[in-house]
Amino acid sequence: MNILVIGGTRFFGIHMVNALLEQGHDITIATRGKASDDYGDKVKRITIERTNEESMKNALSGKHYDVVIDKIAYCSNDIKYVMESVDCDQYIYMSSTSVYDPKHIDTIETDFDGVSKELVWCDRKAFLYEEIKRQAEYALWQEYSDRNWVAVRYPFTLGKDDYTKRLLFYVEHTMKSIPMNIDNLDAQMGYIRSDEAGKFLAFLVGKNIRGAVNGSAEGTISIKEIITYVEQKTGAKAVIDRAGEDAPYNGEPEYSINTEKAKAFGFRFSALHDWIYELLDFYIQSVR
Repeated sequence: MNILVIGGTRFFGIHMVNALLEQGHDITIATRGKASDDYGDKVKRITIERTNEESMKNALSGKHYDVVIDKIAYCSNDIKYVMESVDCDQYIYMSSTSVYDPKHIDTIETDFDGVSKELVWCDRKAFLYEEIKRQAEYALWQEYSDRNWVAVRYPFTLGKDDYTKRLLFYVEHTMKSIPMNIDNLDAQMGYIRSDEAGKFLAFLVGKNIRGAVNGSAEGTISIKEIITYVEQKTGAKAVIDRAGEDAPYNGEPEYSINTEKAKAFGFRFSALHDWIYELLDFYIQSVR
């Protein structure tokens, strides 16, 4: 298939593009042209400014792609700029479980109402992250319901290649006894591994699936369990203190993400507890 990937040059976008290439697709990557990649001549490239309507139209108008995978749309205007610029048979949008208000144990796709809430055409700075991602989905549900699109919702993505270093925060602070302010120590939470996050996006290409679909590793873990594991492995002692540095996952409620819809289409995610401790060992070694 002829596939346009908007973004795709870092983190799980790299896993996604590599999976698409392994499947034999013809890939064009659209970026600002500022990030290097290792794809060589295996992909075509075009330059866009994602948040600029004229740039999107100039680069994409009159072109047809079998599939567009949009890794870097955040707000309703981002959705409009691509939908009004390019013709495609399937549009795959990288959404987020942050659209759920709130997430909870066994969160399913229909817990988010994209139809009856007010759509506001906005840029990325108009609201907090959670709300601009909701507005992006409102645009799909309300303005482009006649298009063949799927919104993929992931929780926090983890991996050795995680540039955010959020999980590393807990490991490093525990090992160095740096005070942390953690407001959800016992909350069970879900995550997804970076390679699976990329592979699932590639898996969706050409599938007869519309609307929203969740992706997440099976199972949950609490920050307390993570810290306890690091303490046991290293002999260190975490310092939990309200005056300490705010932890990156603060504010997150207890939740799990239901992936039965993805399973029904033939994709099974790994079990969180099968790989999270190996990842923690990797971070422990990196701190040492």
